[in-house]
Amino acid sequence: MRPVSRRPFPVAHNPASNRWAQFARQRLRLLLLLPSVVLLALSLAAAQSSNVQSLVRSGQAALDAGQFDRATADFEKARELAPDSLEVNRGLLLSYLQSARLAEAATLGRTAVGRWPQDAQLQHWLGLVYFKQGQNAEALESLRRSEKLDSAQFGIHFDIALVLLTQKQYPPAADELEKALSLEPSNALAHVLLGRAYQNSNRTLQAIEQFQTALRLDPRLPLGHFHLGFAYGSLGRNQEAIAEYEKELAAGGTRNPEVLYELGHCLLETGDWKPAITHLKRATELAPQNADAFYDLGKGLLLVGEAEAAIAALRRSIELKPTDPSPHYQLARALEKIGQGEEARQERQRFAELKKAQPQTGGMATGRVQ
Repeated sequence: MRPVSRRPFPVAHNPASNRWAQFARQRLRLLLLLPSVVLLALSLAAAQSSNVQSLVRSGQAALDAGQFDRATADFEKARELAPDSLEVNRGLLLSYLQSARLAEAATLGRTAVGRWPQDAQLQHWLGLVYFKQGQNAEALESLRRSEKLDSAQFGIHFDIALVLLTQKQYPPAADELEKALSLEPSNALAHVLLGRAYQNSNRTLQAIEQFQTALRLDPRLPLGHFHLGFAYGSLGRNQEAIAEYEKELAAGGTRNPEVLYELGHCLLETGDWKPAITHLKRATELAPQNADAFYDLGKGLLLVGEAEAAIAALRRSIELKPTDPSPHYQLARALEKIGQGEEARQERQRFAELKKAQPQTGGMATGRVQ
């Protein structure tokens, strides 16, 4: 009997079999390497994510500290690593906005809103970018979209009101501020702005209530007493107005020409001419373009017998506001005091012509008592 052959199965000589074996070995090596590659990729992704989060935290801390350039740098680096991160795009947009890089903010904001159209914060901040650029219609459009997406945010209603106040749309501004205060009733500035909206809508008593509330919430509120004084003055309650203006001066408003002018005006109305002149002179020094301050100053100087000085002030008022009839009336009186009858007659004629040309007003009185 022939012995059983113990030779191996002959495959080595088969080229196709050799190629298959080689492929199998390569595949095996790849499979052995795959876990390491996956782990490396996961490790790199984790490191990148950690770096992004670190930049986001640093950028947010810089924003909170008012270090806007540093915040911008952090969020720009984060966006290079994670351009599709909503959180990063929000932070960078806010950083651009806060550091007044408005062109970059507008470009980024439009891109981000296109990517995340349902994000209320992006719409809100893009609206603020437009507002700071003076594009009020675009600002209002973005802010209204933000309001539809999230109507429970104080800041959205507040900023819509700012745009409306700028456009002198006082009743809708009041509506937005009422919504804002329903969410944050202790915000003193919102009460002041609501008071201003009421004041300019002929709702002066309600305005006074808002200004009083604001001062109860924050007795040191800048211009709080000024606004309350103005509301009192518009009702002819001059003594109360004077008291509020003096409080504003005591709180540091001595270099505010509006405070000085309104205080001088009320003192003039109550017959306290000398202190009125003091405040009005200071107001004209600080705000040399205020025609009304020069008019009141000229009127006050005339009342205390200083006709020459009154003439100079009244001529300056006419120069600044040539369509106002009132300075011509007072100037005619002053010219008569110094014997300039013909020139006084011309000023009275000019006064009559300008007065006739003025449109008739209804509702609240807007003209001066000569």
